[in-house]
Amino acid sequence: MRFSHTMVGAAALAALSVGATTALATPASAAPNTTPQKVCGSGYKTVNSVPVGSLGTIYLTYNSGNGNNCVVTIRNNPGAAVTMSAWIYVPDTNEGDNDSGSYTSYAGPSYVIGKGYCVDWGGGIANTYVQVTGSNCASLKEKRTTYTR
Repeated sequence: MRFSHTMVGAAALAALSVGATTALATPASAAPNTTPQKVCGSGYKTVNSVPVGSLGTIYLTYNSGNGNNCVVTIRNNPGAAVTMSAWIYVPDTNEGDNDSGSYTSYAGPSYVIGKGYCVDWGGGIANTYVQVTGSNCASLKEKRTTYTR
């Protein structure tokens, strides 16, 4: 899936998080003790994370065996389905992936080939969204933005 560079803007993220439900996505079931590795698969290690207020955490993982990054948003307290999202984007290659919908426990996984590139990533739970831009860029400082709708 291709994204334009403007997708990292707050308005675009909101549209991505709320309106771009993946057609074939299946709702994630309530799964206490879900981890990013259980969602993304074996070989993925957590390299970054950001809280979504007090609702949960978005995890950026990396698999050094295949060069892929994976993003997953996990709720602290699974329960009734709420709008959730997980997305990742590589500005240098204009490649990205996203998952959004009504989920009970987690959104994702969203994958992109990220080896050797800076990545932008984020997601949301209910009406709280977080985006991280310029992430994992060696000495460059990433920017984290949290907002509510």
